[in-house]
Amino acid sequence: MMIVSPSTKPSLYIPFNTLKKRPTLKHPQPPYCPQPSCFAYTSTSSPLMLGELMFQYTTISVSLSFPLQIPLSTNNIYPTSCIVSWGKGEPLKVEEIQVEPPKSYEVRVKMLYASVCHTDLLFANGFPIPVFPRVMGHEGVGVVESIGEGVTGLREGDLVIPTHVAECRTCENCMSEKTNLCLKYPISYNGLMLDGSSRMTIGGQTAYHAFSCSTWCHYMVINLNFLLKIDPKTPLPDVTFLSCGFSTGYGAAWKEPMLQNASSVAVFGLGPVGLGAIKGAKSQGAIKVIGIDKNPMKEAKGQAFGMTDFINPEQSDKPIAELVKDLTGGMGVDYSLECTGVPPLINQAILSTKLGTGKIIQIGVPEEANVNINILELLFGRTLKGSIFGGLKPKTDLPIIFEKCKNREIQLDELKSHEIKLEDANKVSELLKQPDCVKILINI
Repeated sequence: MMIVSPSTKPSLYIPFNTLKKRPTLKHPQPPYCPQPSCFAYTSTSSPLMLGELMFQYTTISVSLSFPLQIPLSTNNIYPTSCIVSWGKGEPLKVEEIQVEPPKSYEVRVKMLYASVCHTDLLFANGFPIPVFPRVMGHEGVGVVESIGEGVTGLREGDLVIPTHVAECRTCENCMSEKTNLCLKYPISYNGLMLDGSSRMTIGGQTAYHAFSCSTWCHYMVINLNFLLKIDPKTPLPDVTFLSCGFSTGYGAAWKEPMLQNASSVAVFGLGPVGLGAIKGAKSQGAIKVIGIDKNPMKEAKGQAFGMTDFINPEQSDKPIAELVKDLTGGMGVDYSLECTGVPPLINQAILSTKLGTGKIIQIGVPEEANVNINILELLFGRTLKGSIFGGLKPKTDLPIIFEKCKNREIQLDELKSHEIKLEDANKVSELLKQPDCVKILINI
C-alpha cells in the first residue's frame, strides 16, 4: 500500500486555499439585500482514503449572521408611499413622499407593521397643532436601515419600535419615580425633528410627523432617543400594539395610581387602551374590574383581559356613576381609568370613585383642550391625575411588558380585529366605525 505523505501530495490533492472563496453574490438593488459582511464562513478539513490514495477534503459552511434580512446603508433619498392628512375634515390620502437620510443621532427605519390609534385621528384633524401635510402614524415596528453620525447602541438590521416618550436617564424627571416625562427630550407635537426641520417632503414642501415619527410609511427617520431596540423573538404584530395603545392602558393601571392589592377599578372605554387598563389592573391584584362601553361586543373582549363586570350605559337610564356604585355597595371604586377623552365621561369617572380617597387617571385625549370639570367632587378628597403613555418609561418599563408577552402572561390575540395593506390605510376612519373593530394592523 502506498501512503501519501504531506510532502508528496498527489495531483488530485486540492489545497484548501483554492476553495476558500466567498460565493459570488448577486444582490438586488438596495435597500432590500443583505451585505456580504453579513455572511459568516466556517470550514473543516478531514482525510479521505480512496484505495491507495489519500485525499484532503474541506467542507465550507455559510451562515447569515443577522436574524433578519437587512438593507444596505445608503445616503440616498427614498421615494416612498405613505398616508397623509392634508387638513381637518379632509380624507386621508395615499401619497408619495421623499424621505431623507438620517442626520446626527437619527435613524432611518424600514417599517414592517404599523397600527391605528385614536390619537392618529386627532392629528389628522389638526389637534393639538394644525400643521399639514402630516404623515400619519405613531405605532409600529421596523428594521434599522441606516444610522446617522453619533448613533450608538443600534446597528443596521436591529428590530425597533418608536416611542413618543423618551428616557434619557439623566434629567431630574427620568431619575424620579414620579413621572415618565423626560426633560432633555420632551414630547413634541410640532411634527419636526429636534433641530426644527423635517426629513420628509411632498411635492417640494415640508411634510410633518405625528409625534416623533410617521409609521404609516415604508420608511421614516426618527431621533435615536425615541427608539427602543427589541428582541426579534417577540411577535411583530404584538410589538406594534405595544408601542402605544395597549401599553398606555396597562401602564396607567400599573405605574400611575400605585394600585393596591384587592382594589376596585372602573375602566371607561374598552378600546385597546381600556383593555390594557383592565389587564394592568388585574395584574396588580384588583379584585373588581368594571368595564364601561356602549358597544355590547366589547363585553367579551373585556372578559378576555380580566374584566369582572360590564356596564352598557345605553341599557339603563341611570348615570354611569350610579351604576358603578350599584356594583360596589354604594361606595364607588377606588380607581377610575378614563380612556375615552369624552368630557361628560370624565366627570362620571370622578363621580364613580370613593368619597375622600378616590383616584381618577385621565388617559383619553379630548378633541378640545379645555373641558368642564366638576371641581366640587374633587374638593371632597378625590384626586384627578393626567397620564401620558401610562406613566411608562420606555427603556425601563417596556421590556418588562415585552417579556410578559413572550411568556404569554399577556396575550394580545384578542386585540387585532382587522389587517390591511398600507395602501388601504386611508380607509381606517370607516373601519373604526364598525362595531367589531378593536385594533387595525397595517401590514407594510
